[in-house]
Amino acid sequence: MILIADSGSTKTLWAACADGRIRTTHTTLGINPYYQTDEQMRATMAEAADWASADHVERLCFYGAGCTADKIPALKRLLEIEFPHAEVQVHSDLMAAARALLQHTRGIACILGTGSNSGLYDGTQIVQNVSPLGFILGDEGSGASIGKQFVGDCLKHQAPEALCRLFFDEYCLTAPEVVEQVYRRPFPNRYLAHFVPFLAQHIDEYDYIRNLIYRCFCDFLRRNVLQYPQAATLPVSFVGSVAYHFQPLLCNALSDMRLTMGAVAQSPIEGLAQFHA
Repeated sequence: MILIADSGSTKTLWAACADGRIRTTHTTLGINPYYQTDEQMRATMAEAADWASADHVERLCFYGAGCTADKIPALKRLLEIEFPHAEVQVHSDLMAAARALLQHTRGIACILGTGSNSGLYDGTQIVQNVSPLGFILGDEGSGASIGKQFVGDCLKHQAPEALCRLFFDEYCLTAPEVVEQVYRRPFPNRYLAHFVPFLAQHIDEYDYIRNLIYRCFCDFLRRNVLQYPQAATLPVSFVGSVAYHFQPLLCNALSDMRLTMGAVAQSPIEGLAQFHA
């Protein structure tokens, strides 16, 4: 059995595959070596190993946020402990997006989920990558970035008053509670991103929401995608819940910047199952 894992900052989707088809899936907490200790990551891996019956896993292909070259060896070691009979491969979440969206063809692969990223893919590997820099310095167009902009607008009275009241009432929030969560609690990026479904729910009622998300997408394209010399001639493909649920606005942003929309997928798992068949 081949086990494929797609891990973001919020959750990890584990898929047991055979013959290029997904047989069953399981969801755990996200695994990110930049934000978690070895003990925290191993606890999540152990849960997945128990679900998958680790002794039956012949190959494990793990794709994750934070899987940079310097972090991969330690992460691989931890996975080999929990899956002792498996051949373990560890790749970045950007490689997951490229393989799932483009398979073996050239293009630009992007992630727009809790975080964001992009890379120029030559059909085999990522040959150029504009650093995403995380949600404080970068992550333009991501759920965390959109949520940060929206919450900041609410607290500074820049968003429509009726929308702000609706937001604070729906989540039973106060301004001090928001500041506490963002500045003093772990995973502020997850916290800010989890407000994006609220924006999706009310997007047809407020021009403000549509304009906010459109601007965030334009920022992502301008600060990331347009830095690739081949951007004007290659399809730009996207994976992630933000790209998937706001496709019309994303298409508008691409069109306005004279870029070509490629494939869009909410999750890379189906494409990865095909790639590893």
